[in-house]
This record gives sequence, structure tokens and C-alpha cells, in this order.
Amino acid sequence: MQSISDTLLVTAHETWVEITLNRPDRLNSFNDDMHRALYAALTESRNTGMRAVLLTGAGRGFCAGQDLGDRDPSKMTEAPDLSKTLTTFYNPLVRLLKAMECPVICAVNGVAAGAGANLALACDIVIASEKAKFIQSFAKVGLVPDSGGTWTLRHLIGEARAKALALTAEPMTATQAADWGMIWKTLPEDEYLDHARALAAQFGSAPTIGLAMTKAAIQAAATNTLDEQLDLEAASQKICGQTPDYAEGVSAFLQKRAPNFTGKRS
Repeated sequence: MQSISDTLLVTAHETWVEITLNRPDRLNSFNDDMHRALYAALTESRNTGMRAVLLTGAGRGFCAGQDLGDRDPSKMTEAPDLSKTLTTFYNPLVRLLKAMECPVICAVNGVAAGAGANLALACDIVIASEKAKFIQSFAKVGLVPDSGGTWTLRHLIGEARAKALALTAEPMTATQAADWGMIWKTLPEDEYLDHARALAAQFGSAPTIGLAMTKAAIQAAATNTLDEQLDLEAASQKICGQTPDYAEGVSAFLQKRAPNFTGKRS
């Protein structure tokens, strides 16, 4: 395990990487250092061709959002410009997660609150411990859900439920989140992380180009018309059909053997 800062742990495997938020004494709430470290770790994973990313948190919680100790009004001479925090840190992070050309799995333990909840929901697949909770805590401090929260919740669970969660700041259990389709699944506390790691390893030997283009296509469907989506599917299939992994997948199927995908474009 490699620590690229005091706030983040990175474990690089051959084809996938596990990234752990590491401020357990603060429920892994974000400070500027952890923001920079996480963005750098994700960028490094993309640049080195990692074929899957697993994001999780150390200790008893996944992430409590922004560290409000850095926003204590009694220690500030003027009101903070929170838009600067979003445009500098959170928004680029969410955009990077969405742009990663590989699956990003989030394994949620304990609480995921505020921006921490929305960071988890920005990942492609969320697997949570049965003890996990998701809280849109912004209403408790007079704020609007950020880090894509107003968009993500609306698209995942619909307007009525999104408004209720955001306006009441009511905690949602992981089981309810899975039932509503907000996350993929919940598992017992002693199983969820092993399951997430096994899935990351599975993706690490999968046809990466096809998975990346599947991810991009589903994201585009949020705003595309049917005609636009049909054209996107056709364009994506053209690219995927010319990859070595497509030829290998078909050959393996016909020869009744396990495929050996490389994740390469050519």
C-alpha cells in the first residue's frame, strides 16, 4: 500500500487500483490536501492505463463531505465563497470520475454524507455495507446539495424522492437506497469490501474499451434523444468491433474457452 499523502492510501494491483480516503478521525471529510491527493491518484490511474478503480474509506465511515472545521464562522473574518471550493475541487473531481475510461466502483462503509454521498453516487457502481447510510445533509446548514447531487438524485430516483431527501436531510439506509435504485446493492459488513475488490479485479481483466464506451453511452442517454442514442450506439459499436478484444471475445465464444482480454485499442 502506498500513501501519497497523509489523507489518502493507494494500493496498485496489476490492472486495477484501490484508493482509500484516509482521515478516519474526521470521518474522511475533505480538506484541501485530500482533494488534491484524490484528484492526483485518479489522474495517475487514468494515465497509467488502470482498467478499474475502487474507491472506499478508512475507519467507520466513507466520507462526511466537507470538513466544516475549515468553515468555522468564529474563525473567519468574512463569509466564505463556497462556489470557489466547488469550482476548484468538487466539480473537477465529479467530472473526472464521469470521464474515467474504466469502471469506478465505490465501496461505502458507514456514513456517506453531504458531498461524500454525492461523490459515491458519481461512481459507476456503488456497493454498500448494510450498516451504511446516505445523508443529503446540506439542508441542516442552509445549503444546496452540490457535487452533482441535485442532478444525480433527480436522475436516479426521480423528482419527488430527490426533493424529499434534499429538503429533509433524512438519513437513508443502504438497504433503502438499493431498493430505490440509488445504488447497486448492499451486503453484510464483512462481505461488501471483498465483493467490491473481486468486481474490480474482474473489470481489470475485462474488455476495457467496450466497458468504457458502455459507461459513456449510458451517461449520454440522460440528455440524448432516442435518435441521438441510436447513432451513438452505432458509432460506439464501430470502434469496439475493431478492437482486439472483440475478436478475442468472439473467438473464445466459438472455441468454448475463457477469453484473454487485453483492454487495448489495437
